[in-house]
Amino acid sequence: MDTRTLGTTQVGAIGLGLMTFDQTGTQPRQQLVDTVSAALDAGVTLFDTADAYGPGEEKGAGAQGENERLIASILDELGARDRVFLATKGGHVRGEGGSWDTDSSAAHLHAAVDASLERLGVEQLSLWQHHRPDPKVPYDEVIGTIKEIADSGKVAHVGLSNANPEQIRAAHAVLGDRLISVQNQYSPKFRSSQAEIEACEELGLAFLPWSPLGGLSDAKELAEKHPAFAEIAEARGVSAQQVALAWELAQSPVVIPIPGAKRPSSITDSAAAASLELTADELSRLDAS
Repeated sequence: MDTRTLGTTQVGAIGLGLMTFDQTGTQPRQQLVDTVSAALDAGVTLFDTADAYGPGEEKGAGAQGENERLIASILDELGARDRVFLATKGGHVRGEGGSWDTDSSAAHLHAAVDASLERLGVEQLSLWQHHRPDPKVPYDEVIGTIKEIADSGKVAHVGLSNANPEQIRAAHAVLGDRLISVQNQYSPKFRSSQAEIEACEELGLAFLPWSPLGGLSDAKELAEKHPAFAEIAEARGVSAQQVALAWELAQSPVVIPIPGAKRPSSITDSAAAASLELTADELSRLDAS
């Protein structure tokens, strides 16, 4: 797979988002192991998790950390630790009934880093990302805490998630080259992060689109709202999902999409987007779709 730059590391141009990974009856462990194995075979090296990812209603607040424990155990089972750039996040917290809340207090963020280190079984996190702005804590205070975390040596690099251009620039002014990435929503359905992509280009940061296949899972929505993706996919003999990821890669060399996948076939299909070159005419049609 072609690679792209994430900090000082080259990673596969397509990553793997792990938010929906969990060991439920519909996702037996072996299926998830096979999915990770297929991702590695396809050249996927960036794996993205978070301390708040985990099954919802059944575990409530107990969902905190479940995804980190799961991916760590799968990587150990496959003996694949040295093949993966593993990123995680902190600042979201889970409550009863699977609810989500934010906590960007300094005490919580420092504790979150320590907990992720323990769950992932590493001495240093490759990339720790602040998950989401907290309306209860001024962003300049959050940046100060992120700097403390970066200074601690517990993380190699830091990133932001769900940040706007002003927040990105403010964080970069304090953190410098220790800030390497921004993870925001971007997809055929959700395109309002263009300004964040431009800020990342300006500052030399990677942009990691989360939910990069939004708008393509429902056949009716795909046909009615994003017809060019379906039409180009049919003409090329590939999936609309591949076309979407190739379109995102073409937006900027700093873009590294992280689609989710729970089956080997899904991540293999997504990974193939890294070698799908769209023409200028196709890109123009997709931009307008």
